[in-house]
Amino acid sequence: MSRGPRSAQAHRDWGTDETGCSVLHVDMDAFFASVELRRRPELRGRPVVVGGSERSVVLAATYEARAFGVHSAMPMALARRLCPQAVVLPPDHRAYQEASRAVMEIVHEVTALVEQISIDEAFLDVSGARRRLGAPTVIARNLRERVQAEVGITCSVGIATTKFVAKLASTHAKPDGMMLVPAAATVPFLRTLPVGALWGVGERTEKLLADWGITTVAELADTEVSAVQAAVGKAAGAHLHDLAWGRDPRPVEPGRAERSIGAETTFEHDLYDSAVIGSALLGLADRCGARLRHQGLVARTVSVKVRTSDFRTLTRSRTLRAPTDVAQEIHQVARELVESVDRRGLPVRLVGVRAENLEARSTSTLQPTLDEAVQEEAGTRRAAEETLDRIRDRFGVNSIGPASTRRRSTTTRADVDLS
Repeated sequence: MSRGPRSAQAHRDWGTDETGCSVLHVDMDAFFASVELRRRPELRGRPVVVGGSERSVVLAATYEARAFGVHSAMPMALARRLCPQAVVLPPDHRAYQEASRAVMEIVHEVTALVEQISIDEAFLDVSGARRRLGAPTVIARNLRERVQAEVGITCSVGIATTKFVAKLASTHAKPDGMMLVPAAATVPFLRTLPVGALWGVGERTEKLLADWGITTVAELADTEVSAVQAAVGKAAGAHLHDLAWGRDPRPVEPGRAERSIGAETTFEHDLYDSAVIGSALLGLADRCGARLRHQGLVARTVSVKVRTSDFRTLTRSRTLRAPTDVAQEIHQVARELVESVDRRGLPVRLVGVRAENLEARSTSTLQPTLDEAVQEEAGTRRAAEETLDRIRDRFGVNSIGPASTRRRSTTTRADVDLS
């Protein structure tokens, strides 16, 4: 979902001139929660939270739950305190993937110029579809109606001249709405927003700007670019100043290559046991390998994340001698990396595995080691894992897995980095 803060001053009606407004941002409303409500209609109108136990985080919350202050990425323990009457549902990632595919199939029927940036949102360039399908607002309205009728969930659509403004517009259209920001209204719209709405402004950058007295987009736009650069750096300062004036030349990029694939898990109890941690790493590596093979990709780098009981987060990475999509190879490197982490004697709260520096398997040079060439172990391992893939495709993602993995986590999250 869009995470840029809204502004109470930013109303939804900025005019009707659609000239040049060919960029749409489609964003599902409370996506994971909406998919759950689709199959549990009796929960509609009630606060619903998707997540695991109290040691995990909120993956999604209905708008009824958000009214109590619950939001995604919030610790579940806090969410339960804020909204004790909420219905808590465990996540079903397979259902979310299936719903996402259904939505994106509809989106691709509108135009081939689609840039999917997450499981529940995408940019469209409809400049070439206007003669066939009508004005951007007509296209957006029909798309929203089809998603609701065929997939059973709602989405919000922002329409503007640039990706950046279209994304902000969809945020302000939520839930289940549509918002057009005409070219002439771009700067007035932006001037109503807090500076945190700009792409690239996180908590740290927001604080740096606040130290210079810049808390709104209007204040940033009215500040000399040299002063903004002094606050946040030369490149970032120039970029943010351009955004404040609505300048964003980045086009919609269909088929943009994925940069990394990863998964992580939070344990029910902080762990010292290296065998159990290693088992969890194997399960995460298995998920990464399966995703790589499904996408026809291989990884040249494996990285890990370790969070200790004091919430200190440590990362390590290693570039491989040859790229791979084999889970056992990813697991071997991941385990060695985790063992190299100085935990200061503390137990582990969370571990993650990520495959990085991705490239297409079809064009990659897969050079086996001498041992692999003699023993043919790599090919055997990959063939075995492909068999697992076929079983999962037929019977479900949780139907089979590595024998040594055990389900010790409260929440496992898989993600693809498209940024």
